[in-house]
Amino acid sequence: MRRLKGPERPVRGEADRAYVLAALETVDAVTVFDEDTPLELVRTLRPDVIVKGGDYSPDTVVGAAEVRGWGGECVIIPLTPGHSTTAIIERLRSHRHA
Repeated sequence: MRRLKGPERPVRGEADRAYVLAALETVDAVTVFDEDTPLELVRTLRPDVIVKGGDYSPDTVVGAAEVRGWGGECVIIPLTPGHSTTAIIERLRSHRHA
């Protein structure tokens, strides 16, 4: 994450993020990966659903074509305004310098 999004990311560690996702009733499993994209993991696990945030489109989700190819679906969840990690970091910065 840090390599892809910068030195301030992630704000929460992978164990914390995995814990929150695993607590969702509709989530069967959570795994962490070291590669830049989850493509090989998607091909290995063959999930029924792949979910990404609203800053993606179904055409830009890595692994979506594979999931759709075996009958699964790609779901895009709308972002909640003001709650992105980027927005939270900006708010923290502005409070620190206030």
